[in-house]
This record gives sequence, structure tokens and C-alpha cells, in this order.
Amino acid sequence: MNETKPVLLAALTVAALAAWACTGASAQTAPAPAVPAAAPAPAASPLEALAWLRGCWKGTVNRREFREQWSPPRGGMMVGISHTVVAASSQATPKPKLEKAGSEVNPADETTQDFEYLRLEERRDGVYYLDIPSGKKELAFRLTDVADVPGAKVFTFTNTVDEFPDRLVYRRGAEGWLYAQVMAKPGTQTNDVTYPMQHVDCQTDALLQQ
Repeated sequence: MNETKPVLLAALTVAALAAWACTGASAQTAPAPAVPAAAPAPAASPLEALAWLRGCWKGTVNRREFREQWSPPRGGMMVGISHTVVAASSQATPKPKLEKAGSEVNPADETTQDFEYLRLEERRDGVYYLDIPSGKKELAFRLTDVADVPGAKVFTFTNTVDEFPDRLVYRRGAEGWLYAQVMAKPGTQTNDVTYPMQHVDCQTDALLQQ
């Protein structure tokens, strides 16, 4: 009876070593836990190229003061308004000369000449400039060209439905000015119009540094 104890003990020892070896092998061959892939960065909005428009812009030419105000891009859209006022003229004084953009108009003598509701909007086929002039139907212009020219960056929006305006051109001057141009079709009798404006504080009209 006593002789069987060493044999049994040896057998148990061999079994324990075999189990330990299998466990170690399994641990060595177990695959490493998968590392989750980083989430892709969100795509930049096409409106970011026009985000410099946000805030207030002001200009004055020939007694007419015009303003544009734009919200920052949110939810695929920038919302804006345009307002033009004109100072009353006096028959006792000659017609004033062309004033520099940014000169002052006396608020007591102003009347509204025009106002517009504006939108810059992302769509499946591009960025659109939507314009609702006072008392008129909505006009749609598609962004068809962005160009770098000496001293400026030019954004051209084209109207493919209505005769006029044919194009709206927003020129961002390197000196900090905005030139909003209303363009007619080539060869027509309608004159193009340019509105030069500077970036101003919406509350105080103080010029903002670019």
C-alpha cells in the first residue's frame, strides 16, 4: 500500500505540469484585444470658405448708405439681410459728388430705398445664394467659381433662370473691403452695380481690423 503513494504522487505531478503547459500555450496564442478605429473627422462645410462674411458691412455712395449683415455658418446655412437708405436731397443745393464709401449719412434725413432677405445655403449640387428683394420673388444664384486674383478673392454666383441679375460677385479685397457686384448679362442695356463696403462693428459702426 505504501509503495503506491510515490507512484500516485508522480502521476499527479505530471498531470499538473501538463495542465500548466496547456494553459501557458493558450495564453501565448490568445489574440490581442482589438483597438477601436478612430472616428473619421467630420467633413468641412463648403460654407467655411464664406465664413469671413459674418458680421456687419457698411458703405455709402451718393447719399445712399447700404448695409449687409450675415450670421456665421450653422446647419448648412448662413442667413443675412441687406438694407439701403437714402438721404433726402435739397433743391437749393447742387447734386452731391460721389462720396467715399464709409462716410456718414444723417439718420434724420434717411428713408428706406430697398431691403432684402439673404441666405447662403448648402445643397446637393453646391452652394446657393438666395435673395428675396423687397416685394419680389426669391432669386437663386449657384456658386460657380472661386478665383484668386491679384489683391482679392472672387466668389461668383450665377443665375440660370432669370434674366437679371445674371451674376452676383463678392470680391474680398486684401485691404479688407468687400465689393458686392450685381452683374447683367453681357450685351444687355442694364448697367452693372458695385457696392463697396467695409467690415464694421454691428453696434457702433466702428471699423474692424481684418
